[in-house]
Amino acid sequence: MKRAAPGHTGTTGRKGRPAREADTSQCRNGLVVSTHGRHVVVENDDATRMICHPRGKKSEAVVGDRVLWQPTQEHSDEGVIVAVAERRNLLYRQDEWRSKSFAANLDQLLMWIAVEPVFSESQLTRALIAAESAGIPATIVLNKVDLPGTPTAQTRLAPYRAMGYKVVELSLKHETEAARAQMAPLLDGRATLVLGPSGSGKSTLINALLPGARAEVGEISHALNSGRHTTTTSLWYWLDESRRSAVIDSPGFQEFGMHHIPATELARWMPDIAQHMNDCRFHNCTHRQEPGCAVQAAVARGEVSPIRLSLYTDLFEELSQPRW
Repeated sequence: MKRAAPGHTGTTGRKGRPAREADTSQCRNGLVVSTHGRHVVVENDDATRMICHPRGKKSEAVVGDRVLWQPTQEHSDEGVIVAVAERRNLLYRQDEWRSKSFAANLDQLLMWIAVEPVFSESQLTRALIAAESAGIPATIVLNKVDLPGTPTAQTRLAPYRAMGYKVVELSLKHETEAARAQMAPLLDGRATLVLGPSGSGKSTLINALLPGARAEVGEISHALNSGRHTTTTSLWYWLDESRRSAVIDSPGFQEFGMHHIPATELARWMPDIAQHMNDCRFHNCTHRQEPGCAVQAAVARGEVSPIRLSLYTDLFEELSQPRW
């Protein structure tokens, strides 16, 4: 069955007949700046914000979406999402057996990791694959480079540098101003999703860039009746008054959802493996046990890290599992 294109707002009625298009003549434009279960906060062109709800039972809007909304008849201070504009890109997060969209229309992904605690290469790989498949440029930031384990972390990141990924090294806590100076040109004029595991210093970054971030979360929670509508999943913060640069924080991040990527297409989103995949003997080689595999040969020559091939194999198996 064909899926609707990202951002598609049309619906179908009974027996597959197209449903009547929603009336958008009285709607206003807005940007989704936070999500709270089925409820979202929409920012208008004049920077005012409004709590909005989906028209149906299921919420389709995610942080970064451009939407059309209109005030509800019951509450003048609340709105209803009428339509979601077509998206430039879309990222998913993983729930045990399914992927759920959580951020859209991003200019870049910042994968924030640290020397300590030791970062998960599996999580890093998933993030980079998700960004590659969505066409979103990704940068790796290695924090806490003042710690003794820095050389080991740098060695582990060497294959990613070789693939062309930009790796920024800094010590946010001990050299805050220098780190901010490093980050400023990277964030300028872009909508940047910042993701990282617990303990990596991502919260320190958010607090350094946005001293009022916690207060903003508190205001939203109060507006939603003390968080009654479930925990915030993502938040959009403007870094400047002109609203050119933004950081999107996604607390509680676990894994990127990748079930929308067919296992047979996985290799093309891993640059080091994709570089050799077209030289395999068989055009449908899965790069696991087939004879004449150019990827396996590249690993034997030391051109592809064995760890990367192992990560690919694990993800291939995961994506090959049937889903219900």
